[in-house]
Amino acid sequence: MSQRPGTPRLLRQLNDRAALELLLSAGPLTRTQLGTRTGLSKVTASQLLARLEERDLVRVVGSQAGGRGPNAALYAVVPESAYVAALDVSAHSVTATIADITGRVMSEVTVDPSASDDPVSLVHTAVMRLADTAGVPLDRVRACVIGTPGVVDPRTGDIRFSFDLISWHEGILEALRADLKRSVMIENDVNLAALAEHAEGAAVGVDEFVLIWLSAAGGVGMSTMIDGRIHRGRSGGAGEIGYLPVPGAPMPVDVGLSGGYESLRDGATRELPHGFQALVKAGQVVQLAAEYGIDGADVVDVVEKASAAGSPEGDAFLDAFAERLARGVAAVSVILDPGLVVLGGDVARAGGAKLAERVQAAAARIAPNATEVGLGLVEGSPVVRGALLHALERARDDVFSSTV
Repeated sequence: MSQRPGTPRLLRQLNDRAALELLLSAGPLTRTQLGTRTGLSKVTASQLLARLEERDLVRVVGSQAGGRGPNAALYAVVPESAYVAALDVSAHSVTATIADITGRVMSEVTVDPSASDDPVSLVHTAVMRLADTAGVPLDRVRACVIGTPGVVDPRTGDIRFSFDLISWHEGILEALRADLKRSVMIENDVNLAALAEHAEGAAVGVDEFVLIWLSAAGGVGMSTMIDGRIHRGRSGGAGEIGYLPVPGAPMPVDVGLSGGYESLRDGATRELPHGFQALVKAGQVVQLAAEYGIDGADVVDVVEKASAAGSPEGDAFLDAFAERLARGVAAVSVILDPGLVVLGGDVARAGGAKLAERVQAAAARIAPNATEVGLGLVEGSPVVRGALLHALERARDDVFSSTV
């Protein structure tokens, strides 16, 4: 029988969930503090805590002295009631993190993706190594979120295709869930970085913004948040800004091949530079830097050198690079008018405030919109952090909603 709004069971579930969320954000709390903040009576708060203690979701972690009478017990969420795993899988590295239900990171591992051509084996190895290093029983890992550079079908949650990870294709999600025997989600890596920036970084409190991701390994990508939700598009292809036609960049037909791809002897394909990526992808930026006398090991190196040097050559290169980036920012601004564009990824981090300020000024000369351009603020890997936050949300929904 379906539950009706207002039934005692449903009200208990709502109260229990509210109390658990409050203990996570503001705990530990006494019974009285919990009742005051939730609006529950002392009797109801006591009954609620007894239910949660019985389910091993909360426990007493100390006491607090008050006025007259005995000290009041302090309650907190039991950290080991559930764990989550978050992975960032790219063609060059796999970074994985495990955290308890409170969000405390227990362990982080890296896995060489060349160790296996099988995505299931690769993820399985990373998750098992995480659980082992953290000393966590695998059956307590309630959710696993994986970030990849591929296009994810918003209807099925499965990978549609990934040019960077050829072996990741439709059917991988089901195979991962069957192998790990738990909740698994796959999400585009730039979308996860945007979730992290919205929750803890440059876009806190901003429900409409665009993240443009500049990576030495993965090129350029974009994520759009509208009304506090990631916009994925009908097929999951929203944000493929690398293909955006912009002035000064060749079209696919201009590179002489249909679709801008060249077939290789081993059956793989190689993308030929066209669209926005032909101006701002790693190799093109290194070539641009060389024109200004700036040499380096890779794109991050040359951008970092130019930003740190403060020389006429470095400033001129940053100006030229910013002009290229501004063409993409301006195009996005006149279509979406997001108000805020966040530059993320290791290349943007290397350019720092000098690059962001130049991009904002250059975009203002092209587009009529007053678009702020800022740098991503999430420390470490925003992709892993976004995956972790997403996994925690899923696990808490699963664990907390099961209260009775």
